[in-house]
Amino acid sequence: RYSEAQEKCVRRKTRTVHIGAVKIGSEHPLATQTMANTLTHEVEATVAQIKRCADAGIDIVRVTVQGMREARACEHIKRRLLEDGYATPIVADIHFTPKVAEVVADFVDKVRVNPGNFADGRKSFDTITELTEEHVAASKAAIEEALTPLVLKLKAQNKALRIGVNHGSMAERILFQYGDSPEGMVASAVEFGEICRKHDFHNLVFSMKSSNPQVMVQAYRQLAREMYARGWDYPLHLGVTEAGGGSDGRIKSSVGIGALLLDGLGDTVRVSLTEDPELEAGPCLALRRAAEGAAGRGAARPFLESAARREGRFVRRPCEFPLDVPLNSDGSVLARLDVEELASLGDRELCERLGLHLRADGDVQKDWKSVDAVVIDGQLTAASAEKARRLLDVPVGVVCRPGEHAPAGATLLLEPGELRDPPQQRLGGHALLFSGDERAEEIRNAMKLVDPRFVLLQPQSQQGVTFLARKFFGVLSSTGLPKTVPVMLWFRYPAVDGAGDEDGAVVRGAAEFGSLFVDGLGEGLLWEAGALGADALRESSFNLLQAARMRVSKTEFISCPSCGRTLFDLQQTTARIQQRTGHLPGVRIAVMGCIVNGPGEMADADFGYVGSGVGKVDLYVGYDCVRRGIPSENAVDALEALIREHGRWQDPPQADGEEHDGIDDLEMLGAQLVKDAL
Repeated sequence: RYSEAQEKCVRRKTRTVHIGAVKIGSEHPLATQTMANTLTHEVEATVAQIKRCADAGIDIVRVTVQGMREARACEHIKRRLLEDGYATPIVADIHFTPKVAEVVADFVDKVRVNPGNFADGRKSFDTITELTEEHVAASKAAIEEALTPLVLKLKAQNKALRIGVNHGSMAERILFQYGDSPEGMVASAVEFGEICRKHDFHNLVFSMKSSNPQVMVQAYRQLAREMYARGWDYPLHLGVTEAGGGSDGRIKSSVGIGALLLDGLGDTVRVSLTEDPELEAGPCLALRRAAEGAAGRGAARPFLESAARREGRFVRRPCEFPLDVPLNSDGSVLARLDVEELASLGDRELCERLGLHLRADGDVQKDWKSVDAVVIDGQLTAASAEKARRLLDVPVGVVCRPGEHAPAGATLLLEPGELRDPPQQRLGGHALLFSGDERAEEIRNAMKLVDPRFVLLQPQSQQGVTFLARKFFGVLSSTGLPKTVPVMLWFRYPAVDGAGDEDGAVVRGAAEFGSLFVDGLGEGLLWEAGALGADALRESSFNLLQAARMRVSKTEFISCPSCGRTLFDLQQTTARIQQRTGHLPGVRIAVMGCIVNGPGEMADADFGYVGSGVGKVDLYVGYDCVRRGIPSENAVDALEALIREHGRWQDPPQADGEEHDGIDDLEMLGAQLVKDAL
């Protein structure tokens, strides 16, 4: 097991660990954390930033400590904060330098060490060709020699240690033994934990961060399994590293962190954004509200579900997608329109509402971020039916209630309670709407009677929705039907109930949808939120599918949140790179301020832009550094040239009103051909 309960959200039981004045663990509220991005030796600037973070609602702040100058500055930072009435705990972030860790331990409340580089030094990936037992033993001995003095000092001062594994900076030996995997991350953490326990030191916190939410979730769950097996009860700090900024960063973080919180895992959280650190407070607090609201919610009793999910094996449902409904097999985005709104929209307004492209000749086409299908609320009238037919011609799927104006090709939406006889077969077929509260027999009978093209799951409330949906998917898998049909998750968030602001709406929705998508449950979404407009909802829906490693609709940026090690203005540089390259769906670009995680994070990126010195940038293709020491003023141009060199460049899309050459997306073309044939 990896959680306290299979059927509902119950927080994992942990010991209490004191981080200065803040207590963390299962008996205490979820703590929020961020990281200063000032130069740590600039004491007044760092103190001012920490105070802004604390005022915004952050409980704990980490600072970069790369050398003795920064270590000694922490003494003055702590003193100045206390003089100004701030008891905010300070955490020293250590890479490469065990001796610096020993010094700074006198001045901070917690030390974070990275097992990937604390004793193993700078990153390399190709020096080990054979690994013997003697090599492993010698490596572990070197780790113990480096770590033990720090452990003993922290124990004597009753301070805390975070063993912070990062997927992007695992030691070469661990990579050789376990590969680039969650199992390797757990093994690395356990090695450090065993050394601490050998010296009877237990003020420990663990983290297992990755820029890939799916990897991050699997790593934390695997660590929790290992802790249950060993009888360890240490708290967990949750985070998705290098998540980026804006909606992207909030959604990617919420998918990973939220999936774990809704299972009862996690005692502190950080949302790593390429923004000023105090801006991380909003999404952190929204995640805390989501976790608190989920506590105790779920099913009344354990239920049948996929063993693969509980055991940590990712398996996506092998669905049979309909030929006469233009869903996307990588993940569909749906929208809801009521009949009156549909009838009132002109062509341009309808295209703007659904992300479609209106050509100069009046034809309408899909783009990368067009809605795949529209659910029409209410009984179609003659006027709204005409607009529905216009959408079907694009093709955009139309889902509506049966009635005299339902056009040919629309998918008719049925509910289990209104079924008596098998519906008549038709182009577009039928969809079934479930709440998840139906009895298993009712779900099975409805599926057999209707043979739907797809299913919509719309819970009556969002309380315990992760567990309700897992139970629903368990029932679907046991129906014994000859085919598995796609399920679209339809979640609704009024502008109240913890989702009344944009951060709250985005974070809670991404957490609940993401808690299912990371396990391969669900093939699309219809996201309604009172605090978000139609454009923001559509954009967030596509961002969510991409964060869950489903549908890629734009360039993905893996960008660190910046810290005192950063060697260039990360926010401005990231914005310039996004402006230049943001139109390349399927391309992943990592933007890293320094060497700490840079090379390792290249494992999840196609191209990398990494600070290597003051005013200097190295460019990567995968793990390989292919351009070194490029002046920063020329580096974005060099990155574009590198992308072109590897055949991944395409020109930006044409402006509105210009004609497309045709439908580029193969799924759109296939759907159009089927429609024409019918």
